[in-house]
Amino acid sequence: MGELSFFLGLQVKQSKDDIFLSQSKYCKEILKKFEMEKCKEATTPMSTSCYFDVDLVGAIVDQTKYKGLIGSFLYLTASKSDIIFAVCLCARFQSNPKLPREY
Repeated sequence: MGELSFFLGLQVKQSKDDIFLSQSKYCKEILKKFEMEKCKEATTPMSTSCYFDVDLVGAIVDQTKYKGLIGSFLYLTASKSDIIFAVCLCARFQSNPKLPREY
């Protein structure tokens, strides 16, 4: 069969002493699917001092697309544990997502 290189969306790289798992291909597919390829990168996914509240004024976002994005990011947390806080915080607003006012 050969050496394992992909398993359930995880890229597997094996060396003599180690096995490395990554989802870089999956990340690129998510960014392309949700038209986020040109988004600004950040070294820290989200500040823990941010305050989120219900926004009644912002522009309505397509719930199906938002839930798909959150689901994709939740699957990504299998190998990127540093984004769990940000993804779970965004998941709290799935029922009525809005665009931030600064856009």
